[in-house]
Amino acid sequence: MKNWPPRIAIVWRGDREARRAATPQNNRFHRIFEELAAVGLAPEPAVFDEEFADDVLEQLLAVDAVLVWVNPLDDGKTRRILDPLLRQVAEAGRFVSAHPDVILKMGVKEVLYETRHIGWGVDTCLYRTAADLRRAFVPTFLAAGPRVLKQNRGNGGQGIWKVELVGAPAGGAILISVLEAKSGSVAETIDLFDFISRCEAYFTEGGCIVDQPFQSRLPEGMIRCYMSGSRVVGFGQQLVKALVSPPSGLGRKPLQPGPRIMHPASAGPFQTLRTRMESEWTAEMMSTLGIEATSLPIIWDADFLYGPPDASGNDTYVLCEINVSSVFAVPDEAPAEIARAMASRLRRSAV
Repeated sequence: MKNWPPRIAIVWRGDREARRAATPQNNRFHRIFEELAAVGLAPEPAVFDEEFADDVLEQLLAVDAVLVWVNPLDDGKTRRILDPLLRQVAEAGRFVSAHPDVILKMGVKEVLYETRHIGWGVDTCLYRTAADLRRAFVPTFLAAGPRVLKQNRGNGGQGIWKVELVGAPAGGAILISVLEAKSGSVAETIDLFDFISRCEAYFTEGGCIVDQPFQSRLPEGMIRCYMSGSRVVGFGQQLVKALVSPPSGLGRKPLQPGPRIMHPASAGPFQTLRTRMESEWTAEMMSTLGIEATSLPIIWDADFLYGPPDASGNDTYVLCEINVSSVFAVPDEAPAEIARAMASRLRRSAV
């Protein structure tokens, strides 16, 4: 370890002025800074932008560990510069969470297909090309019920579509209703193959599309399970409106989501989910994806929808996304857990 106390860089996106003015107190991560300092670590801000990536690289090579909270597609930007930078930092012996290689395993929609066999999975398909999508998306397939298509990498609901057959083919056209999960979207009726042509951009640069059945209990809300390593550190529950069609009479006005209500890890309604995440699903995911315990992100979250009740009438849970690089709000108990996990990870690496 280079320093004592160990230096921890917290990375988020900002401009030059934000980098110049950043302190441990004047940002949304101030609780993380406080808790890291409380366990004897030395956290410091490391505001990132492609414009001054060399300055950030120089800073990160001088610390002992890096915690990254960078929105992957903020304002149309990408990770083309950030990921090689973080790999170089990791190759120099610094601990990076989350490492770009781990993000490529966990933080993409393909994880829904790769882990479809474990308890959080459902009937999930994967399409590597537009031709694959055309072959699969035929009227008889859609007649079984609406589907949700998801581009492999994206955030904010971009490239996530509810697709529903409108009616019998007429005049050679197969009409579908599509609704994107992006804020402000409204449903539109479009020819199936015109929509598939629209999706061709999702296959560029090795991209793919994941396809899952639409969950009818979506209006009951989404549960975000916050994790620190393999431990649940809290929950967030939100009445989501993305992919929910507005009731008749509201016209084309998009529905607005409700607030995300935070709950501690001990919250009664979520103990079944907590037990499954801690004792079954996280370990099964790691085994399936080839992720070692030392590489598991210090902080990540998994979003779940309610699935159909089981034979005993109990709730089931369907994974709809994993986030490992853009966690913003966290439950009150999470910063202390994150700090303890970071201190423990650094102690193990120093042995």
